[in-house]
Amino acid sequence: MKMGEDVRGAHSEGPQKLVLCVLCGLPAAGKSTFARALRHQLQQELGWAVGVVAYDDVMPEAVLEEASARPLPSQWKLFRQELLKYLEHFLLAVINGCQLSAPPSRTEAMWKDFITCLKDQELISSAAVEAQSLYPLTKTAVSRPLLLILDDNFYYQSMRYEVYQLARKYALGFCQLFLDCALETCLQRNAQRPRPLPAETIHQMGNKIEKPNPEKNAWEHHSFAIQSPACASEARLKLTDLLITALENPIKYVEENLEQKETDRLICSTNILHQADQTLRRIVSQTMKEAKDEQMFPYNLKLLAEELNKLKAEFLEDLRQGNKKYLCFQQTIDLSDVISFFHYEKDNIVQKYFSKQH
Repeated sequence: MKMGEDVRGAHSEGPQKLVLCVLCGLPAAGKSTFARALRHQLQQELGWAVGVVAYDDVMPEAVLEEASARPLPSQWKLFRQELLKYLEHFLLAVINGCQLSAPPSRTEAMWKDFITCLKDQELISSAAVEAQSLYPLTKTAVSRPLLLILDDNFYYQSMRYEVYQLARKYALGFCQLFLDCALETCLQRNAQRPRPLPAETIHQMGNKIEKPNPEKNAWEHHSFAIQSPACASEARLKLTDLLITALENPIKYVEENLEQKETDRLICSTNILHQADQTLRRIVSQTMKEAKDEQMFPYNLKLLAEELNKLKAEFLEDLRQGNKKYLCFQQTIDLSDVISFFHYEKDNIVQKYFSKQH
């Protein structure tokens, strides 16, 4: 791809060019090391402004220091959503050319780490006072193409789709990089870390991970799998081309035909509602059987069954009413999407009850 001056760093007339890049893969796959190298490369070769937001570095430290060493999945979900809210505030500041404002509702330790992350990468002024609620952006952040790399496991499709929704909301570029690393290699690296994850957690994540699937999901079109740890020169060229393509082709926000959307929703609901009901029933039944086999306390089993059945009912209601709570798509989805999102929410609930037994 031929690179114009604006792609190489000199900001052209017009709106700021922004890309949200999801960097996903198993724990200890080498994502953070790769992100730092990519940031340096793009700064040197293209003159872009690049920010790496590593979720592990921004999550509240107090939670990480608990006896479990890691927060429950349900907590991580809340923290991820809060971090996306911080990112949205930063994006609005860049788009509008104004100062970054602190959200009124925030976790102070988490917000402080987020601000430090931006300062360290020269995206907001290092002179900004910690106690203030407005933070001036640097010239680099607003005068060059800006790539924000979000570094986390993102092992469920639904986690990545939240970032895509944010990109679509503001007509930004969006892409995904999947670091493909052998499970055994991840386990070996993890064991050498100061605060390793339980090996079982990585095994479970390896079984559950939903790799980007551009053939199935149009929104995952700009995705690239990288063999870890090395990235050959040919792969680097393809990667650079992908990032430039994402930069030059932001997601277009299309005004929706509400009448057509309602028609499509009714067709979708009619076709998959019955299938979803049967499938979710089987998933709940299998989950309860596994919980009994794991000798979950009877009282917890009763509460788990109630909560899973409530979750199933809410998912089915989402399908009936137009996907408003869990299935927050603005397009027709198929049964596999419903199942994927249900598994994600179900796993959060199950983990909560097992944690009560320890």
